[in-house]
Amino acid sequence: MRLFFSKYQGTGNDFVMVDNRKQGFIPDEKTVEALCHRRTGVGADGLIIVESHDTYDFAMRYFNADGGESTMCGNGGRCAIAFAHAQGICSLQTRFLAADGLHEGMIDGKRVLLKMQDVDKISKRDTGYFLDTGSPHFVIFTSGVKDFPVLEEGRKIRYSKEFTPGGTNVNFVEILNQTTLFNRTYERGVEDETLSCGTGSVAAALGFAYSRQNVSSPVTVLTRGGTLQVSFEAKGNGTYADVWLQGPATPVFNGTVTIPE
Repeated sequence: MRLFFSKYQGTGNDFVMVDNRKQGFIPDEKTVEALCHRRTGVGADGLIIVESHDTYDFAMRYFNADGGESTMCGNGGRCAIAFAHAQGICSLQTRFLAADGLHEGMIDGKRVLLKMQDVDKISKRDTGYFLDTGSPHFVIFTSGVKDFPVLEEGRKIRYSKEFTPGGTNVNFVEILNQTTLFNRTYERGVEDETLSCGTGSVAAALGFAYSRQNVSSPVTVLTRGGTLQVSFEAKGNGTYADVWLQGPATPVFNGTVTIPE
């Protein structure tokens, strides 16, 4: 079949976007992996499929670059909002369903805002903090993150016995000041560092707030691909509500690709 797609990126986190309301594309691991391959395919951190939904504006399905369908993707969700709006699927405000449940979103000029799920548990581990922001993240606060060996150290933790069987994403975070972090992420499913990670930036901000107890919202999170902002309401005891992720989400190009039968 001939598949029509768009390429979007949110602070360097890039995705193949497919409006699947009429195309009838049935993704399998081999095809998704081929589309996301950076040398022989379109090239992306993941594939996002936008489908019709009876109650909400659309449903979002997210696939990692390794071909497996995965949990929530924050930057992917923001790109899905921008893409759906461009396709006439939703207005500047939207409600859509993702792997972790219902999400709200809005477009405000060049910013795309995504409401994340509440976080009701943050676990302190020996070297960091573990929490689920739609996807599992292990957050480690350290210095010298710019030159940190994220790939090597992230891979060790992602595959460690502590996080079996599903594994975890790993964030290496440097505290720049009371309102600003620098975050680098090793992403499972991509099995590499990505230029940015939305759920990881939320995890970094909430882990920061939990560890310091006196952090004001919002928190600015710098990534190698750009700047994100995370706002939240602290409820106490590691519980956070009204969590929003915001930043740019922009189209890169449109194209078609032939999918083998």
